[in-house]
Amino acid sequence: MKNEKKRNLRSREWFDTPELYGWTRQAALQGLGLDPGVYRDRPLIGICNTWSELTHCNAHLRTLAQRVKEGVWQAGGVPFEFPVISLGEFNMRPTAMLFRNLLSMDVEECIRANPLDGVVLLGGCDKTTPGLLMGAVSADLPAILVTGGPQLTAHWRGQELGSCTDCRRFEAELRAGRIGQEDWLDLQGAMIRSPGHCMTMGTASTLATLAEALGLALPGNAAYPAADSRRTRLAHRAGRRIVDLAERDLKPSRLLSAASFDNAIHTLHAIGGSTNAIVHLLAVAGRAGIPLSLKRFDELSRTTPVLLDLKPAGRFLMEDFAYAGGAAALLNEIAPLLDLDQPTVTGKSLGENCQGARNDNPEVIRPLDRPLEPAGGLAVLYGSLAPDGCIIKHSAAAPGLLRHEGRAIVFDDHHELLEGIDDPDLEVGPGDVLVLRGAGPLGGPGMPEWGLLPIPRKLLRSGVRDMVRISDARISGTARGTVVVHVCPESEAGGPLAAVRTGDPIRLDVPARRLDLLVEPREIKRRLAGFRRRVRPESRGYRRLYFERVLQADQGCDFDFLR
Repeated sequence: MKNEKKRNLRSREWFDTPELYGWTRQAALQGLGLDPGVYRDRPLIGICNTWSELTHCNAHLRTLAQRVKEGVWQAGGVPFEFPVISLGEFNMRPTAMLFRNLLSMDVEECIRANPLDGVVLLGGCDKTTPGLLMGAVSADLPAILVTGGPQLTAHWRGQELGSCTDCRRFEAELRAGRIGQEDWLDLQGAMIRSPGHCMTMGTASTLATLAEALGLALPGNAAYPAADSRRTRLAHRAGRRIVDLAERDLKPSRLLSAASFDNAIHTLHAIGGSTNAIVHLLAVAGRAGIPLSLKRFDELSRTTPVLLDLKPAGRFLMEDFAYAGGAAALLNEIAPLLDLDQPTVTGKSLGENCQGARNDNPEVIRPLDRPLEPAGGLAVLYGSLAPDGCIIKHSAAAPGLLRHEGRAIVFDDHHELLEGIDDPDLEVGPGDVLVLRGAGPLGGPGMPEWGLLPIPRKLLRSGVRDMVRISDARISGTARGTVVVHVCPESEAGGPLAAVRTGDPIRLDVPARRLDLLVEPREIKRRLAGFRRRVRPESRGYRRLYFERVLQADQGCDFDFLR
């Protein structure tokens, strides 16, 4: 790729036209203070920015955008920053996932409609990263992803904490009465101590790492903290690098392949990454026209050991990962499992990017011959309750619950769950199975992160800290517990989850990759014959489009017409 001939720039098509618009476009650029000699015959580079003060994870991206601009100018390009919608996990209701596809369409159309030769994608918060990648892959112009980086490690009363793994742990202690309201408020002020996204191996950190494995981000993107000067230097390098990619037309369709996604899946399992990454990788692959199924995730899980000892499944945090060597060191450890010849945005192969990378802390990044677990931390289950599949992060589950049979305690929707879970009259024991339905792509709507059903307070107070929980929802990548999610088809689509009744026996068998409703198939069919949708589809706007065209989780929850 290094010696490829430079191409004629796409942006010239906007200026070299016989119509008046070519002239007025140049007049507009001169109105911005750019002389013709500045913008003609030089790559025009978009900086696609999901900055927003409503998305605290991304609130520092303007600083990174400025460094990208400097890099673009220095490499001979002309930068143009533009905004797209920003999806904040904390503030958006019912879930930012409802709007991921909208962001991807915003990104795709902004890139496609404007005189751009390449683009740097600035994201960070969970759904901004996959939305950016999906849109850029669809537009298929040279692109580099730069994420905002993780927050600094939180410190509270002598403990190192990670959001929001430890938020959830202490919330359980609050509900159990083991800490007080004053403690809870003090923790609130200590948890987020710098810009950036969650500093556990949650969804944001997982996707930032997978972008390196896919070859769509520069080495270092995964782990440098948001407050670290190396993050701003990374943005500067991306600005310089995108100019060369634009001149050589090294676009996503020339970088991505089935082998690239296998590399990303191996990496996902090796880092003990977020369940959400499965949905997002399926969506990105669908945009690239590369066949990918849930079964591939499970196949590669069986042959990929868990090496990264990070919360929520382990002990350490993203700062520790950065200091140990980051994604390059991790990829170097699992190099025997990877296709190292895959091209990347550096202009080098994945193998060249990680060759010789140092692992400076083998407790954080375990060597391949001394893994935390011999097989990957995520598993795909099938059975009478999930004929099209479901997901469990068994590396973050209680080992004693991975084979379990229990009585279903069913909640029809999230409101009913919140109203009833702490009812002292709720007949529930530690061996029961908590079931939530009505929380999938259609039921949520948007498949919210409701899958980590709270343990009933009366069980918390007796010392119970985990139970089997099943839903068609998602969970945050920062969550831990014996939680089965993404049940397909969802209940709102008439899947078997809609047939479960309180008292039904359910069997979970993770080693056998099974999730079964132990009710006669004839009875399940009879119950589903009376199924009626609970959610009334929206009548207008984006939400109407969403209800009409969204796919199920096993196909990435994308719109059918965008794949």
